[in-house]
Amino acid sequence: MLNVPAREKALTQGVVALENAELLALLVGGGKNDRTREGQMSALLHRHGDSLRTLGMLSAQELSTQEGLDRSKAVAVQAALELGRRLLEEERGKRVKIKSMEDIYEYFRIRMTDRLQEECHVMVLDQKNQVLATHLVSLGGLTQTAVDVRVVMRYALLHSGTQIVLVHNHPSGNPAPSREDEALTQAVAQACQTLRIKLTDHVIIGDNTYYSFYEHDKI
Repeated sequence: MLNVPAREKALTQGVVALENAELLALLVGGGKNDRTREGQMSALLHRHGDSLRTLGMLSAQELSTQEGLDRSKAVAVQAALELGRRLLEEERGKRVKIKSMEDIYEYFRIRMTDRLQEECHVMVLDQKNQVLATHLVSLGGLTQTAVDVRVVMRYALLHSGTQIVLVHNHPSGNPAPSREDEALTQAVAQACQTLRIKLTDHVIIGDNTYYSFYEHDKI
């Protein structure tokens, strides 16, 4: 840890010069105890392998049990890590052209990897396979999430999409589809057929891997 307090260092050298622990210390607030707070954040990172990704996998409740963090400060840390994820997504731009199912996986990988809850998104595409929009359509528990097919189709119609892709994660890390996943795929496929919208794929995000219904000839 450098001798210059993080706050002063940020003002004179810019936040880019700060180490991860110093950035965390600024986030949670230091007041008159800047040096103590930086030490606590350094120890926090060390306990989790000096990995921001590992830190981001902790729930607010788990973070709030760490030294130097109460519940409000834990939420502040989670918010900062989420902003980082969203910045990466924004830099890629919305008008991405999907050329393969692996492109779909890469598009959602940062957003959905290491999530503690299962969540489902719909990706709306035009006829040129360009991404028009993505929307979170369901947020569930550790093992499943309930998806309203009407909500999925509403977003497809809202953006005048000609095709959609369902994407959800398995917090267990195993992307193999469940019976519920297969039933959802069939239900959305039937709704798409009625509205003359193509269901291009249903992709399940696992731990550094994915499952594509299309690639397994199930769509």
